[in-house]
Amino acid sequence: MTRFAGTDGIPYRIEVVGGPVIRCWEPRDALLLKEAVDSSLEHLRPWMPWAHDEPQSLDEKVALLRLFRGNFDLGEDFVYGVFSVDESEALGGTGLHPRSGEGALEIGYWVRAGSAGRGLGTTVAAALTKVGIERGGVERIEIRVDPANEVSCRIPRRLGFREEGTLRRRLPTADGSPRRDAVVFSLLAEELPGSPAAAVELRLFDACGLELA
Repeated sequence: MTRFAGTDGIPYRIEVVGGPVIRCWEPRDALLLKEAVDSSLEHLRPWMPWAHDEPQSLDEKVALLRLFRGNFDLGEDFVYGVFSVDESEALGGTGLHPRSGEGALEIGYWVRAGSAGRGLGTTVAAALTKVGIERGGVERIEIRVDPANEVSCRIPRRLGFREEGTLRRRLPTADGSPRRDAVVFSLLAEELPGSPAAAVELRLFDACGLELA
């Protein structure tokens, strides 16, 4: 993978004021991740191809989180866990992914079944939109959603993203069936100040736990 040019500005830890903690996964989070995924398989499998390979063993989860952390450290991909304020529970996962071309980052997200319907996905996407533009220095944030996933489609709309169109057969599937369509939503850097995403209040920290100015 190619190192993302804006990696030095991407925080390891994001604290949403009044909301969840979003931080780089650590191998020690394996039990929390496994519990969150194992309790949400029916909720996740219609939309997340990786959920069809679950449940994984604890050792597999440790290996996965080592991969996430390694890619984060190398500036190649930025996968975060979403945690309760006291970090006793994993509420979901998210990420800033440099797979949409130069000058862009794509946000992905999932929420455990027990935390769905509470606005968590919107809060997380708002936080990563703000971080991607203000700290990652990109010109464009994308979110790609299966058009059948109406709940997930509402998130970028709430945040002021523009619906650009539908790409045919772009989303992978788990069973070898044809890829699914993807609705592409985007928000440009100059559109952030007037969007709801700009209102989210964040505290950001680097790899050493030092707060970023």
